[in-house]
Amino acid sequence: MNGVRFNIVIRYKLPPKASSDVSLSSYRALAEFRHQIRLFLHFSEEAARQAGIEPQQHQLLLAIKGIPIGTQPTIGRIAERLQLRHHSAVELVNRLTEHDAIVRETNPDDGREVRLRLTRTGERLLLKLSIAHHNELEKAGPALRDALDAVLQLSRKKP
Repeated sequence: MNGVRFNIVIRYKLPPKASSDVSLSSYRALAEFRHQIRLFLHFSEEAARQAGIEPQQHQLLLAIKGIPIGTQPTIGRIAERLQLRHHSAVELVNRLTEHDAIVRETNPDDGREVRLRLTRTGERLLLKLSIAHHNELEKAGPALRDALDAVLQLSRKKP
């Protein structure tokens, strides 16, 4: 392609065999795991839309509320956690600010840093969605766990 090299990064740990020797059962296990993930993600996307927001907006609310201890919910950190470009995270924040779901607050110790905080509206919205997600995981969790277990068991087998 006009001298351009493409490098593909393999993100999954393949069984300890040569990558050209993947068994049919490994493909099936990976396909089932991917299917189970997609079923849950589809549920999540639809739940967010039914609540009146876009799926990435729900993810942003959850990222703010669930930020690891010792980490501040800044746009940069939220962008990293959601694997978004900074300007995309800013746009999501703008939309959620318009929905009165989050606010920006200047760090009193460092006026250059802006933190994100959920409003009461955002808290209620996230609570509603989180309850729905927990309920769905009660139903879908066993199939997702079993699919992951099957992939992991195959990856532990010796060549």
